[in-house]
Amino acid sequence: MHQNSAMKHNEKIELGDLDLLNVMATSVLVVNPVLQVVTLNASAQTLFALSEAKLKGRCLIDLFPQGLALEQAAQRALSEERSFMERGIYLGKHLSEKLFVDCSVTPLWLGEGPPAVVVIEMTNVARHRSIQRDGQMLTQNHAASAFIQGLAHEIKNPLGGIRGAAQLLERELGSKTLAEYTQVIIGEADRLRLLVDRMLEPAGQLDIKEINIHEVLEHVRLIVDSEHGAQISILDDYDPSLPPIKADRDKLIQALLNIVRNAAQAVFPLRGNVTLRTRVQRKFTIASKPHRLVMLIQIIDNGPGIDPELGTSIFYPLVTGRPEGTGLGLPTAQSLIQRQGGLVGFESEVGKTVFSVWLPLGELK
Repeated sequence: MHQNSAMKHNEKIELGDLDLLNVMATSVLVVNPVLQVVTLNASAQTLFALSEAKLKGRCLIDLFPQGLALEQAAQRALSEERSFMERGIYLGKHLSEKLFVDCSVTPLWLGEGPPAVVVIEMTNVARHRSIQRDGQMLTQNHAASAFIQGLAHEIKNPLGGIRGAAQLLERELGSKTLAEYTQVIIGEADRLRLLVDRMLEPAGQLDIKEINIHEVLEHVRLIVDSEHGAQISILDDYDPSLPPIKADRDKLIQALLNIVRNAAQAVFPLRGNVTLRTRVQRKFTIASKPHRLVMLIQIIDNGPGIDPELGTSIFYPLVTGRPEGTGLGLPTAQSLIQRQGGLVGFESEVGKTVFSVWLPLGELK
């Protein structure tokens, strides 16, 4: 009798309440008394990066081997027959991020007897912290970029004077031996001018058009392949269902090229792999602005990882982890993506670094 009641209740949730669950911003799982997933909403599918077909019917402990606290919370709701909150439950790693959730656990009845199901409503607190961190990083990057661009303008004019004076001095001296020194001055002035021009690169009008992101990524792959040949492998993991995106094609190519080049340089000595991945994410916030859908582009390498001491300062101009680096590739990429309403972030550990680029799916305003 109890099993029949539970079955009817489960059917009712699947058929009657699913649309209601899908409009909720929080992630909702509904489990039966043996803690198998009965139904869930779209937000939960996005949170766990798994489809409904892969989640339904599975036990909580199978889905989240490191999430014992979630299973215990559901069991407690069933045994004590009451609702309660649990904060900061760790569920493991999803999409390269550590997933912590606050959850509300509520038993539901259908007539007499014990609860038929447990409704688990979850909020990704790691994502909230990430939104705050991203907002702070964007503010810092804007300030750093404005400072560097101002400094670049101040440097650019004197460099022209130094180069011109060195050329005049070379003609006046008339000595091949001394000309070597003036050539050093001219060469360094040219190098610094090129560096300054790169600092100012992200400026300029955007040329927004509808583009295919996979065509852009294949263009980037071709360039990096030509630079490194067979020394590295560039793999793809594309979602073919992605719609076109409105963006500045040339600036997007430059931003992604900078990130992919960084990844290629990291794995080059190891003959490693770089993977280009695309996905859609739902209900994602960029710079405090919520978006219903965003495009996620990930550049994944199996290199040695980024020095933890560098942290998010790798997006600051002139900060680099390589002796031969200029420290302008990632700041330029971040600036170009930000101007198109997007965001760049990363997660790194030894043997795996993931750079993620989020771009709104919709027209820029």
